[in-house]
Amino acid sequence: MGKAYMVCMVLTALITLFMPAQVGPALWGHFGFIHLFSLLVLYCVPAAYVAAQRHETRAHAANMVGVYVGGILVAGAFTFAPGRLLHTWVFGTGSMV
Repeated sequence: MGKAYMVCMVLTALITLFMPAQVGPALWGHFGFIHLFSLLVLYCVPAAYVAAQRHETRAHAANMVGVYVGGILVAGAFTFAPGRLLHTWVFGTGSMV
């Protein structure tokens, strides 16, 4: 289950790098602040895998907590920012971008 989770997180992070930032400033007209969380996932998942292979449970746990908190909770919370599609769907206010 853990390996499947890690593969899904890496695939999702890679896919999000092709999605342009539509809220806030964008670097090169494409990357925004939220893309930093994709980079966090792309760093933490391989680091967690290597730590697990070396039986370094604390390092593995720390990296996986980083993936969960940064890649899911914080990035997920940003999807509710005003001007984002999910904000409009849930709260019914603001403009859809």
